[in-house]
Amino acid sequence: MKKSIKAYSQMSFAMIITGSFVVVNKFILQYIPVFLASELRLLIASLVLIPVFLAKREKLPQIKLRDALILLLQSFVGVFLYSLCILYGLKKTTALESGIILSTSPAVMAFISWFILKEKLNRGKQLGITLIVFGTLSINIAGILLTGKVAFSSLFGNVLILLAVISNAVFFLFGKLLDSWPSLAISMVLSVLGALLFLPFAISDVFATKWQNIPFFIWIQTFYTGTVVTVLAVYLMNQGIKRVSGNTAAAFPALSTISTTLLSWIALNEKIYWYHFLGIAFILLGIIVMTLNSRQTKGVKDYRRHA
Repeated sequence: MKKSIKAYSQMSFAMIITGSFVVVNKFILQYIPVFLASELRLLIASLVLIPVFLAKREKLPQIKLRDALILLLQSFVGVFLYSLCILYGLKKTTALESGIILSTSPAVMAFISWFILKEKLNRGKQLGITLIVFGTLSINIAGILLTGKVAFSSLFGNVLILLAVISNAVFFLFGKLLDSWPSLAISMVLSVLGALLFLPFAISDVFATKWQNIPFFIWIQTFYTGTVVTVLAVYLMNQGIKRVSGNTAAAFPALSTISTTLLSWIALNEKIYWYHFLGIAFILLGIIVMTLNSRQTKGVKDYRRHA
């Protein structure tokens, strides 16, 4: 039970931090292009993780073909494509509209867990997912319909955010298949691979960027995305997700919706209404219901058979 509570705490903090990524990048992208912003984030993460990994005198597990393919899939889909989709999406849409799409994360993760990882959804988890989806809809769609404040004009940006949600779900759920890999090793390898993937595209951005116009607080935010978002949040999520089923883990991305909503209000001066708090209440209730129904099933123990 104590291990479960620890895992829930780790995933909760990870998703709250992840929610801040959306808001912080609304500022960063005003001064730094997408590819360069991603390269800097992953380069900072790599420069932090490699010394920590070496200082702990840890060794990489024996890299099997299966593990290598999973890592390559995670780095391309969950790091490269995720960054491209969410950052270009944010340039085309608002933080509030992004929250609408991000609110589908629990349903997407639960579907992937059921379809790919062969996990069963008991009634408790179905109820929890329903409460979470209802809560996120209350925060986003219902609020927009009531206020008429947002027009759905940035369709392309919204599609990119949806692709980012799918990429993120694949990233975290496929991390469960690396059961022999320490979380620190996974985070380090994925950061390095991600930095290598972005490097050729970031080089052209280096010459197009007006470095002298970048304020100091943008550098602080960039450092934050490299250390707190990319290192700490990913490490915590990888630690926690190994101890729970994929269906239970599907509940926690909803916390990023809460984080994005509150930070959009505080940092971007977007208005917050009563239905935001109603949605937050339903989301928290849904997470509680899902975590109380988180008994491991055979599907959780037999991931290797389905890999």
